[in-house]
Amino acid sequence: MITQTTAQTDSGWIRLRNFILQHGFNLVLIGVLLFYTLSAPRFLTVTNLVGLLHAAAPMMVIAAGLALVVMTGKLDISVGSVAFLTSSIGTILMVRNGFDPLITLVIVLVIGFLIGALNGFLVVVLKISPLIATLGTMISLRGVGLEITRSTTISLPEDIRRLGNLTIGSIFVDILVALAVMLLIHIVVTRTPFGRWLIAIGNGEETAARLGIRVGQVTFFSFILSSTLATLGGVLTVIQVGAASPSIGSGLEFTAVSVIVIGGISLFGGEGSILPGALRGVLILEIIRNGLNHLGADPYAYRFVNGAIIFIAMYADSLRARLPVTPKTSDKPSTPG
Repeated sequence: MITQTTAQTDSGWIRLRNFILQHGFNLVLIGVLLFYTLSAPRFLTVTNLVGLLHAAAPMMVIAAGLALVVMTGKLDISVGSVAFLTSSIGTILMVRNGFDPLITLVIVLVIGFLIGALNGFLVVVLKISPLIATLGTMISLRGVGLEITRSTTISLPEDIRRLGNLTIGSIFVDILVALAVMLLIHIVVTRTPFGRWLIAIGNGEETAARLGIRVGQVTFFSFILSSTLATLGGVLTVIQVGAASPSIGSGLEFTAVSVIVIGGISLFGGEGSILPGALRGVLILEIIRNGLNHLGADPYAYRFVNGAIIFIAMYADSLRARLPVTPKTSDKPSTPG
């Protein structure tokens, strides 16, 4: 009887632990929403919620691209520098060289594509650790961006700055763009062979290769998509700000990684979703930042809170990877005491 009771207790704890690991951040999201709603009367208003999504739009796009790399068990920490460099190049082309905005957009997306190809080449062909490879490109790309901008802020033309506040009804256009990108990537992950290949590679490259998946090509293309969407995210950021600033993309890679993990996409690869996963991660961090502003908190408090959330998210991800999902049962039948 004692053995059976102990087994039932252990089973209960394991179920509780699994529930917390799987749904903990959903509970956090609900709790934070309730707290801010009660503490800040203007928080739960249509105007504020739309503004919140407006501010989160660039990160939605960047997180969608980074998620593809993370699902393979790799990491791309160059996304912030990619966003900064490509958006700076685009601003310079329009302001100093008079390029048409649409042509400029195509050019910077191609540059982002090529940077992703470089990252993919370093990781897939040269077999350099993804962390080391993208750390190198992160530092190099930011250096190039600071050089071409002379570390100064370059304002966009007036007609382009207006796009940052362009709306359809009461919804900002960049929110619709970001949601469309996330939906598209979600469809790619859930409804196409490429998405299944990403998950398979994340669960084991050798096994994926034995199944006939071209591991190198899929991984290579995931880096391309990550950098291309980081470029688009940088474009949305610059349009919102109205200028290319040296601070754009600074620390963004770490925020993006935390968004990914909070959204339930494991850094060990092989699991996760764009909708609702990555979107949930973006919203949690943005809601916390927005709510702290409404409470009049010190601006530096967000960095502390963000750091704590990142730590908790990483620890939860590590637990999910190490601990069994279901309780282990003994091979021997229990005997009554």
